[in-house]
Amino acid sequence: MSSTEKAARQAKDSKPVEALARLGLAARGLVYAVIGLLAVQVSVGKGGEADRSGALGAIRKQPFGEVLLVVLAIGFAGYAAWRLLEAAVGHQDEEGGKKVVKRLGSLARGLLYGSFAVTTLTFVSSGGSQDKTRPLTARVMAMTGGQLLVGAAGVAVIGGGLYMAYRGLKKKFLKKLTLPTPTSRSLAERLGTAGLVGRGLVFCLIGGFLVDAAVTFDPNKAKGLDAALKTLAQQAFGTVLLLVAALGLLAFGAWSFVEARYRDV
Repeated sequence: MSSTEKAARQAKDSKPVEALARLGLAARGLVYAVIGLLAVQVSVGKGGEADRSGALGAIRKQPFGEVLLVVLAIGFAGYAAWRLLEAAVGHQDEEGGKKVVKRLGSLARGLLYGSFAVTTLTFVSSGGSQDKTRPLTARVMAMTGGQLLVGAAGVAVIGGGLYMAYRGLKKKFLKKLTLPTPTSRSLAERLGTAGLVGRGLVFCLIGGFLVDAAVTFDPNKAKGLDAALKTLAQQAFGTVLLLVAALGLLAFGAWSFVEARYRDV
């Protein structure tokens, strides 16, 4: 083992990195809980923007909201650091191709949550203003091969959503928790199943819109979380479906707090 790898492994297993990783999981939980509440408002016709930007805006309006957003950004950055260290030296219990896949998954999560940290700080520094640039999907589709890229991204998002739902239904998430009592295990099992299945199905909805946008070469059909939920509300029984999706997102937020407390980090 090289000195660099040894230092990275020691950093990954250190108390400060563990604390930051748990803060990041709690930050994710807060954001999803707020998104779920905003989705409930949409379902009863009170408007609101039920996505991460809407959640950050709602948090910013609270007393000491900007301070809390900075704490969330630190949490996201800490979680990103933990995942990136895990990608570098983690998953020692796995072998072969499975180990590679898990490391790549950790790398992707690390980069994603690193971007969350940056966008959260940008949101604070900009005073909460929204990005008025051309939507990303439209910019990608204007590139050579962009239609194929958007379609592939949609399929990947659907695949990720289905895998989340599978993990929830099979209760695979329990393997990474150390739970002190049968009661806490039962609560974690219910929240984890509902949260992962609910979040997975919402991801499938977003991925479906991306695929549709690619097939019809219409970037306006690509929708983020907020637009996807509002489109869902316009369907037959849409209010009920949106409320179910909102409850799933709330459950995922609550599950994230359970994971922050009991996950093996």
